[in-house]
Amino acid sequence: MPDMLPESWRGVLGEELTKPYFQELTAFVEEERARGPVYPPREEVFAALDATPYDRVKVLVLGQDPYHGAGQGHGLCFSVRPGVRTPPSLRNIFKEMHDELGTPIPDNGYLMPWAEQGVLLLNAVLTVRAGEANSHKGKGWEKFTDAVIRAVASRPDPAVFVLWGNYAKKKLPLIDGQRHVVVQGAHPSPLSAKKFFGSRPFTQINDAVAAQGHTPIDWRIPNLG
Repeated sequence: MPDMLPESWRGVLGEELTKPYFQELTAFVEEERARGPVYPPREEVFAALDATPYDRVKVLVLGQDPYHGAGQGHGLCFSVRPGVRTPPSLRNIFKEMHDELGTPIPDNGYLMPWAEQGVLLLNAVLTVRAGEANSHKGKGWEKFTDAVIRAVASRPDPAVFVLWGNYAKKKLPLIDGQRHVVVQGAHPSPLSAKKFFGSRPFTQINDAVAAQGHTPIDWRIPNLG
């Protein structure tokens, strides 16, 4: 896994790969892969970092762990591969986006267009055992992704951090709220969607992105059908 860390992140995360916890984590994930399916595939574990280089991050959206169904996740939080049914949380994100911005609801849940504009779609845990949500929680990924959050938070160039739900909000201490903007709210999952709807996160994010001197995000997702 360490060989797969994208070049643009090596300067700020390379040290993490040499720490004992990361070596133990790598061994754990390899053992899991030897036993059965683990998602996403090995080559997509760092897909979020690959899609959004370190110096191009405008927005960091924090998810929890990858989708655990076959063919769903591909390394970007909330996103699924083309042709895969849009999961409930992402459907709620699209509904809020439509109600707030008037954007059409797309026929797919492939969020790569966001990532390519500087939206880092980071899960706190980067792998999962097939069919078992949170099965790789507490094995070391959180230390690594905390380092990702700290790396973005330590840049001279400010960013916008999006923390949906109580799990994500626990990362607040890692972010200097004086230099960066934090957009908080309920999680878009069906369990808390009533509080998520009407929170207008996309306007808040783009207002902050513009105030930081960057081009706002075009949230529209092209139809693939």
